Amino acid sequence: MLKPEVEYALNLQLNRETYSAYLYFSMAAWLNGQNLTGFGHWMYAQGIEELTHTQKFYDYIQQRGGTVRLEAIAGPKVAWDSPLNIFEETLDHEISVTESINGLVTTARGASDHATEIFLQWFVTEQVEEEDSVQQVIHRLRLVGDNPSALIMMDSEMGKRAVPAPAAPAE
Repeated sequence: MLKPEVEYALNLQLNRETYSAYLYFSMAAWLNGQNLTGFGHWMYAQGIEELTHTQKFYDYIQQRGGTVRLEAIAGPKVAWDSPLNIFEETLDHEISVTESINGLVTTARGASDHATEIFLQWFVTEQVEEEDSVQQVIHRLRLVGDNPSALIMMDSEMGKRAVPAPAAPAE
């Protein structure tokens, strides 16, 4: 059984993960509109991944006897200055998600909810990977600079990212 403060924090994170998907889908749409469909594909895959994170929180809350509370999700912005700008904002967003996950671990630890703390360790590790992958793209975009040929080559490579398959619901 979840303690109220842990259930509340898990629900906040569930909704943050859903917002992350909205944000990345919006970024994908803008990139596709700029004919940078490889970057758009990468960001779309990121959005799908965030929905799997939402699902993990949804399933966990229910598995522990909690109540899932779905809130309205704010609409993200719809335009950016450049792919570099998008990935810089993505890094800032992922850093804020990392802070949120860390706060959730602290909440679980403070409630002596060891099961939730263990559940959250996957997300702690995932956030290290998320920040690293975005930082790598930023470094490469900075190297590319204003070179359109290099940007097109990078766009083609970004389009090779696999889109995660939807997870089956927990039983």
